[in-house]
Amino acid sequence: MALSSEQIERLARLARLALPDDAVDATRIQLDSIFDIIAQMRTVDTSGIEPMSHPQELSARLRDDIVTETDRRAAFQAVAPQAEAGLYLVPKVIE
Repeated sequence: MALSSEQIERLARLARLALPDDAVDATRIQLDSIFDIIAQMRTVDTSGIEPMSHPQELSARLRDDIVTETDRRAAFQAVAPQAEAGLYLVPKVIE
């Protein structure tokens, strides 16, 4: 897919980029090379290949699921302006 200089200028305007006139051709060449790579990638047969969530096999380092703090709900509700049945009561802000 080859882009024209007018299309590059339009894209720059839509993206709110200040693209000097002397940079239009260089940008067009760079975008054309990116589109060529995309076209090459589309020709690869990927049927039967499972999608990956990450390009590398990484394992997430997870911490042990243990309780590190005590339940302080009663203490927090005791200092709340209004609480009822374990819930915080707040003023209505939307009518």
